[in-house]
Amino acid sequence: MEQASAPVRFDTKIAVLLRDDLAVWQRLNVTAFLVSGIGAAEPEVIGEPYADADGTEYLPMFRQPVVVLEGAEEQVTAAHAKAVKRGLRLSVFTAELFTTGNDQDNRAAVRAVPADKLDLAGIGVYGPRNAVDRVVKGARMHP
Repeated sequence: MEQASAPVRFDTKIAVLLRDDLAVWQRLNVTAFLVSGIGAAEPEVIGEPYADADGTEYLPMFRQPVVVLEGAEEQVTAAHAKAVKRGLRLSVFTAELFTTGNDQDNRAAVRAVPADKLDLAGIGVYGPRNAVDRVVKGARMHP
């Protein structure tokens, strides 16, 4: 009889907080962009490559779960401010990025707006589990 392995508890957490008024396609798009920033900046969150029984190789993915949450615009803005204040690693997706078509224009759109005026569609946060939990406290799990 095979023994079930104990659940792994990570010291860090990856969380995405989306504005709750986004269209479904926007939620998916924003989530993909936000987590790509975390994976690129924090290589320790990426696991080993995958392979199936036939030997077909696949790209590596995060080594830990990603929690996807939603909240009102004010909650996303407040979470952003908390994450910045705590010095957590953070990715942002602003509403303006829905109208740009490339990385250079995306960065210029964010750079043009002060932090407290960003029209945030969502944020991605990575850091110590307890700190991330405090930043996203009150947000609800994305349905």
